[in-house]
Amino acid sequence: MVENRFARRFLPSFAVLRSFASAARHQSFTLAAEELNLTQSAVSRHIRDMETALGFSLFRRVGRRVMLTPAGKNLADALEDDLDRIVQTLHRAIAAGMSDAMLNVASLPTFASRWLVPRLPDFERKHPGIGINLTTRIDPFDLAHERFDVAIHFGRENWPDAKLTKLFDEAMIAVASPRFVEEHAIEGAQTLLDAPLLHLQNRPGVWADWMREAGVQDAQVLPGKQFDQFTMVIAGAVAGLGAGLLPAYLIEEELRTGTLVQIGTTRHQTANSYFLVQPLGLENPSADAFVAWLGQQA
Repeated sequence: MVENRFARRFLPSFAVLRSFASAARHQSFTLAAEELNLTQSAVSRHIRDMETALGFSLFRRVGRRVMLTPAGKNLADALEDDLDRIVQTLHRAIAAGMSDAMLNVASLPTFASRWLVPRLPDFERKHPGIGINLTTRIDPFDLAHERFDVAIHFGRENWPDAKLTKLFDEAMIAVASPRFVEEHAIEGAQTLLDAPLLHLQNRPGVWADWMREAGVQDAQVLPGKQFDQFTMVIAGAVAGLGAGLLPAYLIEEELRTGTLVQIGTTRHQTANSYFLVQPLGLENPSADAFVAWLGQQA
């Protein structure tokens, strides 16, 4: 009981913690004040109150600048992620209060923007009482520390302590703009050997794999422009920079409108797939409804 009273007495307010986190990030009380729409004196007072409550210095002055002390840096490193989680939790709580049920869904950015988001209006029409919070990132999701109801995972079926439902496999097709096809006299896979190709940096051998399946020999080294995102490969192909090798499900709209056309009929199926991931041991009818709906979309 004594420890609890001590903690309540000396625990800084959320406003004070935000001021410290911002000042630590910028190494400047002035920039922190601008970011938080406060006066510099208010930020200085927050830092002073926090140092008094904690009993040690968080910053030291070096000329006209401020720098974190070792203790201040340790606190700042731990606090940044904690504050982000608090803000996310509050946002989700507010959203949940505006809906009968709120699902927290995680996805890769390109998959979300190109495939999932255009389909979400259909889900909302069929399930008007379920809201969606969508989070995207490139790094792997951690269901043990992040409160996601459903995560859309790309890779192998190797996610421990989770329920996985396969959405679909990845099939890569060669595409280009109609003008590019005409200008380079593209008639099939063989003619692509003399044409500019667009590559994804983390898939260095996928063009050669596609070429072999299409019956093209000696297609080991295929020069061309390098991109780090599928969205950039799509944009480059539409602009006529070259032929792109892309997952068919990411370019449904471009194929439908004729902005891009498929070259040949080869569909190279990679070793990876998309899976719907749910935490084990949690009953969530809304998440089950979302997963079932996604299965129908595939």
